[in-house]
Amino acid sequence: MVRNEVDPDSEYHCDALAARFPTAEEVDFVAGERVPLDDADGVILTGSTAGVYESDAHPWIAEQEAFVRELVEREIPTLGVCFGHQIANTALGGVVEKVGTTAALVEATLADNPLFDGVGPVVVSLHGDAVTERGRDMEIIASADHARVFGTAHETAPLWTVQFHPEITAAHRDQLVEHFEWQEEPFSFEDVTAERIFENFVALAVEATT
Repeated sequence: MVRNEVDPDSEYHCDALAARFPTAEEVDFVAGERVPLDDADGVILTGSTAGVYESDAHPWIAEQEAFVRELVEREIPTLGVCFGHQIANTALGGVVEKVGTTAALVEATLADNPLFDGVGPVVVSLHGDAVTERGRDMEIIASADHARVFGTAHETAPLWTVQFHPEITAAHRDQLVEHFEWQEEPFSFEDVTAERIFENFVALAVEATT
């Protein structure tokens, strides 16, 4: 799992993702650690409070874009979440722009894609940047009223990305309320089943590597 958070006070989302994959090796990309790709069965790219367009301030961002291109070339199963969704698309020529923060439970339109098996339309949106032009060979597999490119999948490589946060649950509600203008109505965390994405990704990764 590739951790991309630059703010120590915002590590909660990385921690939540790590908890979903307790046997995965964690790599702090920001701190200069790198993934030994010859040993990688799959890769997860976490979110970040950094913007993918901030490579002047964060030189590791350009390195991660090159890393994503190598993942695609090697056909290593990859899941990008939030910032991970954005950098996977910019690595392939897409565009990400600052659009204003959406911190809410939202209803998404999900394509008939195996990543979304058993996943309902209500998901956690927590982002201020958005993919406005998808990357090369990336098809849109999720959209929302506030974000047309809400999820993508590569046409040939085992690469899937989601702008929303399947790792965030009701357990994070207090933090969301404290730090963001969080909105749940008219939905509830009881409507959210996005955690199935992790199980689905593992199954897809196994299928892609056997």
